[in-house]
Amino acid sequence: MPAGVCGCCGPLRPRYKRLVDNIFPEDPKDGLSKSDMEKLTFYAVSAPEKLDRIGAYLAEKLSRDVVRHRYGNVVIAMEALDQLLMACHSQSIKPFVESFLHMVAKLLESREPDLQVLGTNSFVKFANIEEDTPSYHRRYDFFVSQFSAMCHSTHEDQETRTRIRVAGIKGLQGVVRKTVNDELQAIIWEPQHMDKLIPSMLFNMQDSEDLDRAGHPNTPSGAGQDGEENPSALAENCFRELLGRAAYGNMNNAVRPVLVHLDNHHLWDPNEFAVSCFRIIMYSIQAQHSHHVIQQVLNHLDTNNKNTPRVRAGIVQVLLETVAIAAKGSVGMIQGSKRSDVFTFESECTIPPNLWLGPTVLEVFNTLLKHLRMSVDFELGDSSRRNSASSVSSVRGKESEERIVQNAIIQTIGFFGGNLPDYQRAEVMMFIMGKVPVYGTPCHALDTVKIGHQGTKRIQTMLLSSLIMVTSGFKSKSMAAALPPPFLDPLFSISLMEDSELRQLVFEILHNILDRHDNRAKLRGIRIIPNVSALKIKREKISKQDVAFMKKHGQQLYRHIYLGCKEEDNVHKNFELLFTTLAILTIELANEEVVIDLIRLAIALQEMALNNEENLPMFIRCGIMALVAAYLNFLSQMIANPPFCQHVSKVIELRNMDAPYLLPEHIFRDKCPLPESLDKEDSQLYFQTADMAECLAGPGYNAERLSIPYVPQVTGEERLSRRPSFVDTVSLQVDIISNSLPEKSQLAEEITFETLKKAIDTTGLEEQERAKRRQVMEKFQKAPFEEIAAHCESKANMLHDRLAQIFELTIRPPPSPSGVVSISAGHTQHQSVPVYEMKFPDLCVY
Repeated sequence: MPAGVCGCCGPLRPRYKRLVDNIFPEDPKDGLSKSDMEKLTFYAVSAPEKLDRIGAYLAEKLSRDVVRHRYGNVVIAMEALDQLLMACHSQSIKPFVESFLHMVAKLLESREPDLQVLGTNSFVKFANIEEDTPSYHRRYDFFVSQFSAMCHSTHEDQETRTRIRVAGIKGLQGVVRKTVNDELQAIIWEPQHMDKLIPSMLFNMQDSEDLDRAGHPNTPSGAGQDGEENPSALAENCFRELLGRAAYGNMNNAVRPVLVHLDNHHLWDPNEFAVSCFRIIMYSIQAQHSHHVIQQVLNHLDTNNKNTPRVRAGIVQVLLETVAIAAKGSVGMIQGSKRSDVFTFESECTIPPNLWLGPTVLEVFNTLLKHLRMSVDFELGDSSRRNSASSVSSVRGKESEERIVQNAIIQTIGFFGGNLPDYQRAEVMMFIMGKVPVYGTPCHALDTVKIGHQGTKRIQTMLLSSLIMVTSGFKSKSMAAALPPPFLDPLFSISLMEDSELRQLVFEILHNILDRHDNRAKLRGIRIIPNVSALKIKREKISKQDVAFMKKHGQQLYRHIYLGCKEEDNVHKNFELLFTTLAILTIELANEEVVIDLIRLAIALQEMALNNEENLPMFIRCGIMALVAAYLNFLSQMIANPPFCQHVSKVIELRNMDAPYLLPEHIFRDKCPLPESLDKEDSQLYFQTADMAECLAGPGYNAERLSIPYVPQVTGEERLSRRPSFVDTVSLQVDIISNSLPEKSQLAEEITFETLKKAIDTTGLEEQERAKRRQVMEKFQKAPFEEIAAHCESKANMLHDRLAQIFELTIRPPPSPSGVVSISAGHTQHQSVPVYEMKFPDLCVY
């Protein structure tokens, strides 16, 4: 009886359990029974409400088999689960998925590599299934953690370790595909998950032997025969896929773990892997998100501002790489609004201008300039560190490492600014120029007191070098927009400094801005050009805006060329740049009036070299004469005036025979013999004003102006440089004249015989005036700069007060019956005036 009862109970088991039991053969080596599996699948599709029970039963059997190490049955159970999962797509699959994920978790928790790989493969198949309805309660936290741990496997056997890592990467890729498109799974982008996902991928990418291929946009990830089993290639593919799916609000969470990983593994020095990672990032992300990457790198640079020079240099080089990719058009280039500091990246060809907002461009430059200043501080150090007992080699090594940082920052500034639109580049130029420390002016950004003269010069040199890169290729339709006074005045102030290197940088910046037709390369090198037409100079007719610019700022340009020629530390390169400046001015901005001014400037330079009132070295004098010869030769051919060309050629031929040291081909040669003096009486060796005026006589040129000697006009920016100049002399003259003017009471003095006698006898007055002049000159030459500045400022304030009073009188409205009353302090209040007392013009009365 008991045996009969037990025999009867077998068929009473639920059908789904019998169908599940039937798929397991007696010998697990025979594999899954296909016929029985088809019956189970048909039953599950016909009765989807039983799916959850089928899944729970299969999970129970699988858990039991895992514990008992029946791995054959485990494989069969997972295969059956996979087939059921692929066959059933109804809403009832949700509870079955929970059982499925529970079984996958069991396998991943196992220490057996085969079971971990088996569970990962099943999860990847599940990840590729598109579900009809989203899941509100499913979470993948465990799988992210487990797959990340598998990516860091340290198994003793290399082949097994590779299998586990590949499985972990595939699992993470499955998690990404399953979650990034599901709005309900946005939690995957939270920092706690990104901090596991991204380091796991980067850890495997570090083993790549071909870093260059990793960052190339056209190289398919995982290429090669072993691509499917190469952890590095798979990790890169997953990394690209994750970044490509990142939304606007998730970019920061995706990039931050990359920076942290590079910090933790000391991958900034050397930074090949860091550059490779950010190439992948820039080529993978959506175009409108590129500014997030740049902003994150900038913030990371701020965080590491006190790190070693090589680390900072590595971060800056990565920033340069990201900017370069953005600027080349693959991602976009920066465009912005002038009225606000909001800027956007816009592609040159395909990306619409309104795709995305970027970081403030000036903020980027401000950050870079701040780190440039900090690098100079670290390089120079304070006096105590410089005088410490450290070895000379270590100090030099520190300086060379800081130079790497500084050069990287300059390259980044130049590349970043060089790819801006021209109108915005002008703003950046003014921004950088505002950071250049100039003696005598307050500098809000760079305190030059602590770093001293050497540090100030270093900052000036680097900022001007970055300005050269920013202005390279700059094409402005109007010179007034390219060279506004806030930019031009401090630039010329630097050109007055007693440093030939700084002056060279200033003229190179001017060349970049003035040369709008790329003629500078044809004019390189100061020389007598035999045939200017062979150079095929490109030029256009000067516009009205540029004519107005030259009328306003032309004298300022001529003056600084004049002063730049008589610097005693000028070398061959300085004269080359001066010649190029004159030639570009002739090409770009010269009309008939400017041509006359330039000839007057050349004559004044010749007279300065001949008279030698400045006691210049003979090399400088001969260099000036050679510069004048080279320029007048160029100018005469540019204006195509045959008599002028003939006169210039005649002087050059005579110099070639009798005074070759007055020509650029000879004076700038090594060991060129110099004369003891220049013979002013030998007029045939010099350009004559009368002959040139006769050549230019006729329509077009006002040759009469050539007889007026050129005298540099005084401007206000020379006070910004630490050098004596003729501005002081003119100021003294004004001071003496103003002090010697008689007062009104003296003018009203009664005229007598003694008064007339004193007026005739002026010897004593002349001596007094000379004594006064001497005292004032000594005061301005020997007094401290602060005292002179205060003196000039008081005079300027007095002038402003007088002008304000004049304007007050001229602009003041007439009294009206309404009684307009001024309540400003110190001004007269106008009372109401009756109409019958007001005076009207005759035409208004009828």
